[in-house]
Amino acid sequence: MNAQPNLQPKIPQKKNNPIAKLAMFFAKIAERWIPDAFVFAIILTMITFIGGMLIGNTPYEMMIHWGDGFWGLLAFTAQIMTTFIMSYALAITKPVSRALEKLASICKTPTSAILVVTFTALFASLISWAFGLVVAAIIARLVGRKVHDVDYRVLVAAGYSGFVIWEGGLSSSPSLFVATEGHVFQDIVGLIPTSQTLLSPLNVVLVCFIFFTLPFVMLLIHPKNKEERFIIDQKLLKDEEIKEEQSLSDGNSPNDKLDKSRGIVMLGGLLGLFYLGNHFYLNGFSLDLNTVNLIFLTSALLLYGNVRELGVGLKKASGSVGQFALQYPFYAGIMGMMGSSGLALWISNIFADISTTKTLPLFTFWAAGVVNMFIPSGGGQWAVQAPIFLPLALEMAVEPAKIVLAVAWGDAWTNMIQPFWAVPLLVIAGLKIRDIMGFTMITLFYTGVIISAVFFILG
Repeated sequence: MNAQPNLQPKIPQKKNNPIAKLAMFFAKIAERWIPDAFVFAIILTMITFIGGMLIGNTPYEMMIHWGDGFWGLLAFTAQIMTTFIMSYALAITKPVSRALEKLASICKTPTSAILVVTFTALFASLISWAFGLVVAAIIARLVGRKVHDVDYRVLVAAGYSGFVIWEGGLSSSPSLFVATEGHVFQDIVGLIPTSQTLLSPLNVVLVCFIFFTLPFVMLLIHPKNKEERFIIDQKLLKDEEIKEEQSLSDGNSPNDKLDKSRGIVMLGGLLGLFYLGNHFYLNGFSLDLNTVNLIFLTSALLLYGNVRELGVGLKKASGSVGQFALQYPFYAGIMGMMGSSGLALWISNIFADISTTKTLPLFTFWAAGVVNMFIPSGGGQWAVQAPIFLPLALEMAVEPAKIVLAVAWGDAWTNMIQPFWAVPLLVIAGLKIRDIMGFTMITLFYTGVIISAVFFILG
């Protein structure tokens, strides 16, 4: 007897839009070919080593350049690790955690999930690059628990994409650098206040346009069919609690009472608050890395209930900075080779030689994007490129502030395909760089077009 045909109608497959198809294409390439972030750093080291030889350096000279630069960013490494730890500790305080939980609770569908994560990451990144990375990872985890049918890769990629805006915000390294008294290029351009960089029409237009459009671009890359989505196991998104260390005392001794006293952390917070108030009163809205770090430390002290709670928060936060300590010396070595060998000068001069008064900011942005692949540090990159482009800007009667912004935005732009800064976010989110980079390629293309257009029109 013949079997009865299956008369149940097939559910038609939804077709992805062209942007989602392109994102999935890049995602498959990334999954197969993108190595671990540390391997990526080693590959870049070898490319830089060979590149330096191609422009006339001997292998011995390149080795010396690498070794001389290897520990050249220890102070800066300490600063960014402090920034990240303090930002993370602030993000997991009860008031901030409750705010993020409320944000996550409004997400019911993949659409709302991606929009909320991207907008939150963009907003947090404007406050600080480190705060943006931490908040993006935390909100992605929280939303991933609420919305079970969202592609978790796209969700985390949306959070990391918000990082593209950080150089237009309060922690922009080049903008803060040239606004700080005694910076090394002060004899060339003087002090450039943030009113001419971060608060300039050019920067405000860029920030606003990307802020209000990028979330919807990220929405377009989400796969339509559930079969194509990466649905993460919910057990992997549960937080591991770090408990307070047990004390041998009964909890009523004077030292235990001090440890549990809110007054102690409040005193530290108020001291920092008064110092910051005096700093801004005397210097105006002047920010540098040390000031930003003090802001986060002060905020954490004011929001934690006692020293023990603060210790638990710092312990959890410090677990995500190991990759910084491992990778940053290698990038410092790359920076040493790029600077001492003349390779950074050679790359920058390619763009400088074809620049005009109209195109100099645009070509500076492109040059910064290329150099950022080898020196993923706004401050380090500025130290290499400023001696080339600042004198050229003065010679061409281009505002130095626009060059500062061009280098800053170039640094932020190619972070979308430079895995170094994604490392702490991925540690928190529980993914690898290969899981998100195919999707952040779309962010790279989209923001590259927007930033280039704004620098050409307003530069």
